[in-house]
Amino acid sequence: MRQIGYARVSTTGQDYSGQIAALEAAGCVKVYREKITGARADRPELAKMLKALEAGDVVVVARLDRLARSTRDLLNLLDEIGKAGASFRSLADAWADTTTPHGRLMLTVLGGLAEFERTLIATRTRNGRERAKARGVRFGRPRKLSSHQLQEAVARIDAGEPLADIARSYNVDATTIGRLKGACAF
Repeated sequence: MRQIGYARVSTTGQDYSGQIAALEAAGCVKVYREKITGARADRPELAKMLKALEAGDVVVVARLDRLARSTRDLLNLLDEIGKAGASFRSLADAWADTTTPHGRLMLTVLGGLAEFERTLIATRTRNGRERAKARGVRFGRPRKLSSHQLQEAVARIDAGEPLADIARSYNVDATTIGRLKGACAF
């Protein structure tokens, strides 16, 4: 069982030597380190660490916020670590330790709460969209041409006028006019 450390600070002016010392004292054989904000999803050293994990490894961080900035981010990373057959442990957060039954229970509960929250958000979003549609709100990009302009453009297409000329007169791209061919519902 190898212990693999991950240390991160947000800016180049910050120092992660305290994290590295704690990780090495905890028995980490390798410590991946980077100076990058945790809000970024593309953290190169984190990606290297995840790719290098083997079954039985334990990912160790000094504090939970060094690995993830949100519950969803944490759960996604823990899922990736678990898929590699590895475990996770935070030195400062004893409950965040998937090497113990208690830690796995806590993270399972946390995962259930996050899933419940995602369901609530999706329901509220769907209900809000339905209420907005009932009020007549239209979603999507605004139309480039009014209903009158659409009818006029179709008549000009049917009369054989070149698409480029029609498009130029409405200050739109020729492909916008080209899509009108055969489109009758405005």
